[in-house]
Amino acid sequence: MAATPDPRVREPGPDAAALPRRSVLAAAALGTVTLGAVAATAPGLGEHAGARAQAAPDSGEYEIGLGISDITGPAAECGMMGYSQQDQTTAGIHLRPRARAFVFAGGGRRVVFAVAENAMIFQSVHHGVLTELARRFGDLYTEDNVLLTSTHSHAVCGGAAHDYAYNLSILGFQQQVYDAEVGGLVEAISAAHADLGPGTVSLGRSALHDASVNRSRVAFDRNPAADRAHFPGAIDPAVTALSISKGGREVGAITWFATHNTSMTNKNRMISADNKGYASFTHEHTDHGVRYLDGAPDFVAAFAQTNAGDMSPNLDLQPGSGPTHNEFDNTRIIGERQYNASRTALADARPIAGPVGSVFCYIDLSDIAVDARFTPDGLARHTAPPAAGVSLFAGSVEDGPGLPGGPIQEGVRNPFLDALGDPHQPVPAWLADAQAPKAVAVPFTLLPPAPWVPSVVPIQIVRIGELYLAAAGGEFTIVAGLRIRRAVAAALNVDQDRVLMQGYANAYHEYVTTPEEYDAQQYEGASTLFGRNTLPAYQQEFTRLATALAANTTVARGPAPRDLSQLQPNFVPAPGPDTAPPGQDFGATLTQPAGSYTPGAQAFVEFVSAHPKHNPRRNDTFLEVQRLSEGRWARVANEGEWSVRFHWSTRVPATSVATFTWDIPGDARPGRHRFVHYADRLGPDGNLYPVTGISNEFDIT
Repeated sequence: MAATPDPRVREPGPDAAALPRRSVLAAAALGTVTLGAVAATAPGLGEHAGARAQAAPDSGEYEIGLGISDITGPAAECGMMGYSQQDQTTAGIHLRPRARAFVFAGGGRRVVFAVAENAMIFQSVHHGVLTELARRFGDLYTEDNVLLTSTHSHAVCGGAAHDYAYNLSILGFQQQVYDAEVGGLVEAISAAHADLGPGTVSLGRSALHDASVNRSRVAFDRNPAADRAHFPGAIDPAVTALSISKGGREVGAITWFATHNTSMTNKNRMISADNKGYASFTHEHTDHGVRYLDGAPDFVAAFAQTNAGDMSPNLDLQPGSGPTHNEFDNTRIIGERQYNASRTALADARPIAGPVGSVFCYIDLSDIAVDARFTPDGLARHTAPPAAGVSLFAGSVEDGPGLPGGPIQEGVRNPFLDALGDPHQPVPAWLADAQAPKAVAVPFTLLPPAPWVPSVVPIQIVRIGELYLAAAGGEFTIVAGLRIRRAVAAALNVDQDRVLMQGYANAYHEYVTTPEEYDAQQYEGASTLFGRNTLPAYQQEFTRLATALAANTTVARGPAPRDLSQLQPNFVPAPGPDTAPPGQDFGATLTQPAGSYTPGAQAFVEFVSAHPKHNPRRNDTFLEVQRLSEGRWARVANEGEWSVRFHWSTRVPATSVATFTWDIPGDARPGRHRFVHYADRLGPDGNLYPVTGISNEFDIT
């Protein structure tokens, strides 16, 4: 048998030569963020890089940097974010979610655009990222010029919010999840900063008609004919793509397309970046040979959202259905369609020029007087304090129906809810009138110990050459997004197609519908928390920001956002020490792979493992598929890639079992292979001990 000197030697990729007991209230201190892979920038580097960012505003050349990091949370017994199902907790990894960041600098200005493959960018995460960036870079990256957005996967860990409404089904704030999201975003931005160098940007467009369907057609059809005519088929097919080149070589791309990242259903328990994650994985891994554990990749591809509030990827308007009845196949197919549309757009991309810039402020969505110019009836109106409508708790039946009463339904005990108090408070007449015609189910603004959702939220416009991003934290329907784009384009005096609605950005606050859609009180309207005039308020405030950006004038920061970090309960007990089955040790192989396989087959292995919460192994791996090459074992796949799946389960009393499957690629190289599993067990003494399991060897013939 060949020698096995190091189980973790990695085979280089093709481009390797190129670059239920109630816990006490726990403080969510920002200083506890764990940041690993990217070191803090040395003093003076920020100033030096800023001095280099002197490309002429209209030269077509910028200083550009790209970065990527892992944001995967604990792969076991962590509530998942998006579907509000209390029993949907993590039990493995399907496709690791990541953060991708891009820095654009020119003419003495710079902006950051970062895309996280998580459920939402909560205000807590936004604040945590900016706090750490300030520690590393001073005033180089601030709330003014950093835009954080989410792909809105519903197959990821929850608990990063400081807003009680979004932690109900998670049973409280989860420090590990918060650390992973803040840490990964900061690492990606820091890597992009370190990567700054001369580059060019090109802009391309295409259309995609078979990756989305309108899940709220009854509401959409209430809009005026002129708005509906803009979207034949009641979908937004627009694909917008930026191609980024450095040194004459394509090094990255950002693609925007509106569809919910909900191909994975609420029955799934494996962490997944979902369809947009597959699109990014395919663009990076298949096209450019990126290997995520091999250091800094030489290509970064982000697939971002726009106004996806009423856009579903479930083409049959049923969860997990359309174009097939298999949620994994649907994830791949919808992701592949976005990837192909991106490549079409990038193939026709033309170079763009112009300055970079940004403008930012906070607004209090609960208390905005809206000028008559921005309302459909031409009358001055007002927004309302936040409240949830009855149909919110039904969920979106096309993507993932909720439970009657949602995560606060009668008869289901929730210790987090027990601690906060009964949310079924009487609705005062003034709030019912302000939210009409919504039938108010939960008056979020009146609940103890503080309103359960934020009211003071950020809005932002970021310019990258000829492209403008109007960024806000809501899930905007396609017509709501259209009206924002019209307002911003008019104030900037530019064509409407140069403005994108960048939803899911900086601070999440659920949906934004048009007033006409709001009246239908479908799920999206019931989830428009600040009343019928939320969108007109946004149109007004974005007009104010765009006017300032066009005139190069400053905007007052606005009201300060709240800080609830010191009032964050967590009712999820931490796992105790691990145990191994009698007569077996940690890392033992419970089920060995077969002796040989052919390409296209699936290999299977099981190990005695440890609870993943003891070490989530972010920016690392739980498994390597290794191939024997010239007397050394080299990695050919791991559980961060599409072909490998990690299933976690437990056996009495506290034994973790790690099961892995590997769909052997059709082009797999013949040869000797094995599985190597890594974990970290908690001992009775409270210390962590590394676990390594090595399977029998097998051949691919």
